[in-house]
Amino acid sequence: MVPPCDPAAEAVFRPVRAGNALEVTVERLLCAIRLGVVAAGERFPAERDLAVRFGIGRITLREAIRHLQRQGYVESRRGRRGGTFVAKMPPRPTPDEALRDLAESGTDLEGLLAYRRGLETGAVVLLAEAGLTAEQALLLERRLTETEAAGAGDYRRCDTVLHITLARMTGSPQMATALADARMRVNRLMDTVPPNEDGIADSDGQHRAIAHAVAERDPEAARRALGGHLSTVEGRLRSLLG
Repeated sequence: MVPPCDPAAEAVFRPVRAGNALEVTVERLLCAIRLGVVAAGERFPAERDLAVRFGIGRITLREAIRHLQRQGYVESRRGRRGGTFVAKMPPRPTPDEALRDLAESGTDLEGLLAYRRGLETGAVVLLAEAGLTAEQALLLERRLTETEAAGAGDYRRCDTVLHITLARMTGSPQMATALADARMRVNRLMDTVPPNEDGIADSDGQHRAIAHAVAERDPEAARRALGGHLSTVEGRLRSLLG
């Protein structure tokens, strides 16, 4: 089940306010799968709860679930322990498939990387300027520890939750929502290759540098630490997909 305080879950399972409700709901459910909010074999929240959180009718929700069933992403089980379960993770895309999906979303690689960099830079600078409360500092340390303890199979999900947590700490749900959308697209590109141990170790150290700069209320150091972290990811994506 989905942890109630997971910031990625909060960003995904939010009211559907614009556009075609069915299309947006399908995208949100798929986002939950791709971000690891609901992992392979796990159950989505109950239909009545999801419908309330999305602010849609259960008929629309059921049609969205049927759409994902036809694609093989979810399966429905009956009985007392039944519900909608993630049947499998999306297959690892080829670089061409990932770039095609990105183009269909209305942007390209450089546009997506610039968008993500702008969001995340703004978040860490705002946090460093304002400083962390004691509660926020404890939460950030917990997210860092969870990410560092994650294995390769769960690392990307924990990494995503850490970054969305930083955005959520600014007090702007809109920023966290925008970052969740950006990270879903970035993760889709990164899924063309599995994470490696050296890259994970480097990423952990960079996360610590970002957190330290934020805790020290040093906006420029936070900007530099985040910039170095993102440059590593951006360089890897450009070499793979550019």
